[in-house]
Amino acid sequence: MKAYFLRRILLVPFTLIGITALVFSTIRLAPGGPMEQSLARLIGGEKRARAESSFSLTAAQVLEEEEKFNRDKGLARAYLEWLGAVPRDLEKTGKEFPEGKMEVQIPVPGTTHVVTARRDAAGGVKLDPLEGADLSAWQVRLRTPEEQAERWARWVKGIDLEKMPDYRAVLFKPGFDGLLQGSLGKSTKYQDSVWSMILDRLPVSLFFGIASMIAVYGICLPLGIVKAIKHRSFLDNITSAAVFAGYAIPGYALGSLMVVFLGAKLGWFPIRGFTGDDFETLSNADKAKDLLRHTAMPLVCYLIGSFAFMTMMMKNNLMDNLAADYVRTAAAKGVSFPSAVFKHAFRNSIIPIATTFGNNVSLLVAGSMLIERVFDINGFGLLQFSAIYERDEPLMMGVLFFSALLLLVGNILSDLCVAMVDPRVSYE
Repeated sequence: MKAYFLRRILLVPFTLIGITALVFSTIRLAPGGPMEQSLARLIGGEKRARAESSFSLTAAQVLEEEEKFNRDKGLARAYLEWLGAVPRDLEKTGKEFPEGKMEVQIPVPGTTHVVTARRDAAGGVKLDPLEGADLSAWQVRLRTPEEQAERWARWVKGIDLEKMPDYRAVLFKPGFDGLLQGSLGKSTKYQDSVWSMILDRLPVSLFFGIASMIAVYGICLPLGIVKAIKHRSFLDNITSAAVFAGYAIPGYALGSLMVVFLGAKLGWFPIRGFTGDDFETLSNADKAKDLLRHTAMPLVCYLIGSFAFMTMMMKNNLMDNLAADYVRTAAAKGVSFPSAVFKHAFRNSIIPIATTFGNNVSLLVAGSMLIERVFDINGFGLLQFSAIYERDEPLMMGVLFFSALLLLVGNILSDLCVAMVDPRVSYE
């Protein structure tokens, strides 16, 4: 068994590379990305004819937008930079050579220095050493007019360049800064570290995840046992109607109704936020009360869909095992009915439930973007929504990596739980 789980753990990095590479490629190749949106704003948008607005955009601006959104590298190179396998441009800036000149002065980002870049007739470019300043970490690359014209044709469809652009020198500082170095980059929208944005929202999602798991396993499993024992009784029928009615209502739809009626009209609960604005000034008892009032409605929305699935799974599994030959044999030998249920049938009945435990762990912090959107709660789910809505690529890749990692770890935990509750499973 140890060898099996060791192999599963060793496969996690390779699976993550496959998942992230596929999604990274999809994001880059999908139309309507941040590069296209930014160029559309520069051109003048849909209200103006593109031919009329072509004067507002230059080849240099297109190249600057490429550098801003890291589109100046090929797809494979860009992914390896995100992964941290090859160096990326930590800082960069560019400037065009004056017409007919072989040198250009470029301000060094973050300093007061100005460096001179010189190009030669062979198509090379180099930096002049600067007295009193260490510029060993900086490098320069040359963008030719032909390359800029090619990039113009790639991004600006249907508009020809009026004249060929000048040579452009790009000053950059290379360095390894990717996933292998523990970095997920910075959000292009908020300019914050992706890791910090994820970690800031984890406590909120953990609260709802842990509370949901405690409620689901603490209520649904006993309820499923009672329903199996009291099959076709009034209690079984009425609880089945209740759990299936809840299962038929999407959590976000119920949340919208609760916000309107219980929050806005009746004023029983706050309609937004995880805590009140004055939470930090409250006493511990008032903090607990404020947290309960703000999270009561979202918790109901989180739980309503899980109740029916877990309850009916427990009931059906237990009924199948109570009808099995080994339980009838145990009863014939004088074993009491409670012992037959809890010592014989129950353990076999929770085996299918154990297989879903890992997925529930992955959902522990994933949250629900729709529920968090309805209640305006800054959890991990709303962070995913914001990343997709804003087309924030570093943030999208960050939340994808974190979610995929949790899913893979959850699958391993599911196998471990199955091995613990089912002695027949050895994974040899």
